Amino acid sequence: MSTPLGMLGLRSTLDGLREVGFIADDAPARAPTDPLLLETMLRLEAYFAGATADFSDLPLAPEGTAFQHRVWAALRAIPPGQTRRYGDLAAELGTAPRAIGGACRANPLLLLVPCHRVVASTGDGGFMGAAEGAWPQRKGQLLAHERSHFGA
Repeated sequence: MSTPLGMLGLRSTLDGLREVGFIADDAPARAPTDPLLLETMLRLEAYFAGATADFSDLPLAPEGTAFQHRVWAALRAIPPGQTRRYGDLAAELGTAPRAIGGACRANPLLLLVPCHRVVASTGDGGFMGAAEGAWPQRKGQLLAHERSHFGA
């Protein structure tokens, strides 16, 4: 699906959503036939249009370690328009900030598991393992979008 930040690809299994991530901008947009993918796409469209989009009841089935799943659950608890620092989240989960960053980088469900809401103590920080370029720029755009529409 096309978004203001680029093309998103969505993938599901019988258990739930497996992946939501940015793909090549020249990838063809296709209307989903799967009801879960269609519902997810409609909610993402609402999110980008500025409506409060609740993803909490969507069935998720990401592949990851037990630790990653713990971090991803904590990320889902961060409301739109708000952020948490890597260090604060690490202290809450009894781990190190770099481990939180690693789990964020491994997140296969962008936006639904809002890793972009985790920021550095000195600013927004990197995104998806990148300190410069398109990824941190997208993170900044997502945070600006949420701050302007969902306030904090």
